[in-house]
Amino acid sequence: MPTTLRINGTDHELDLPQDVPLLWVLRDEIGLTGTKFGCGVAACGACTVHIDGEAVRSCQVALGDVWGEITTIEGVGTPDAMAAIQQAWVDHQVAQCGYCQSGQIMQAASLLKDNPSPSDSEIDEAMQGNLCRCGTYPRMRAAINAAAKMMQEA
Repeated sequence: MPTTLRINGTDHELDLPQDVPLLWVLRDEIGLTGTKFGCGVAACGACTVHIDGEAVRSCQVALGDVWGEITTIEGVGTPDAMAAIQQAWVDHQVAQCGYCQSGQIMQAASLLKDNPSPSDSEIDEAMQGNLCRCGTYPRMRAAINAAAKMMQEA
């Protein structure tokens, strides 16, 4: 049965089994490879996308369970939290290997949408499901704090 998904503001008509993970739809069918496969069990956060603004692990959301508009890392960067987060990520040199960064940025955006002025402990709690093998967690926390400040000043 054909399914229509709205991804980054564009409708995509898909004729796929309803149990296909959203991650594979995004990467293999749509060609949006910014969302990464890490573990396949929602434990690492590399596949984080937004559905109706909520951060979700796309490896564990089946096509038939998608409930709203999807935003991937390719669809962000408008003058809102994402622009501030992306700038802070660069300013604080967060990325090393970069593999986890799209998921990290998507999770940080969700945090700042819900809590525009998080404490360090709230940042740590919100980001705990996103793993970084390079260990740039202190830089991520600094970047999220800087993004929150940029957003408050704007």
